[in-house]
Amino acid sequence: MIHVRRSGERGHFNHGWLDTYHTFSFADYYDPMYMGFRALRVINEDRVAPGEGFPTHPHRDMEIITYVLEGALEHRDSMGNGSVIHSGDVQRMTAGTGITHSEYNPSSEEPVHLLQIWLQPDKRGYTPGYEQTILDGRMGKSGLHLIASNQGGEGVVKVNQDVQLFAGFLGPKESLEYRLPRGRHAWLQIVRGVVSLGSEELRSGDAAGIADEHVLELKAANGGAEFLLFDLA
Repeated sequence: MIHVRRSGERGHFNHGWLDTYHTFSFADYYDPMYMGFRALRVINEDRVAPGEGFPTHPHRDMEIITYVLEGALEHRDSMGNGSVIHSGDVQRMTAGTGITHSEYNPSSEEPVHLLQIWLQPDKRGYTPGYEQTILDGRMGKSGLHLIASNQGGEGVVKVNQDVQLFAGFLGPKESLEYRLPRGRHAWLQIVRGVVSLGSEELRSGDAAGIADEHVLELKAANGGAEFLLFDLA
């Protein structure tokens, strides 16, 4: 079963400094049909204006992944971490028993475009943590590249949930298959370009929740594509 979530159906707010789309219910956007998917709770597509950002605010008991598409984002938190992440960087923050952090666009000229992803952890009360990796030579390379999992590893941030998160890239007209183990579920989020998933055509911002499908056939259109694929319990 494939359930398509179209980009234009998402919650949308333009606050001037922040132009944001919510795939699932978040803040002032509420849709009882879209409260999350398995452990996946939030996918926000944010564009933050130059010099603007999110002031210090708290989180707890959530695994937060930031995937930068364009520009740069400056991060500071109560654990003492401070860094600037760029396109091709992946950041993971375990909120656990509680943290505070801020996120700002350090550029005075260019906006930053990013996906912020929240996953519910497999239990409450983890010690807060922070990790960052770089796609480096994987960026734009055709295929699926593991960027987050509950095992972690070189180039893979570790999350406290039974999930594998892949960054996917396809050149023009390229295709791939992903075999979804029995009992697993998938969420496909299109970042750029056009991807055919079986008979469904998905464009930038579109997504699909997938259950009881064992082989996912993905094919890019003429312009190639970038996407995120979540393999979830």
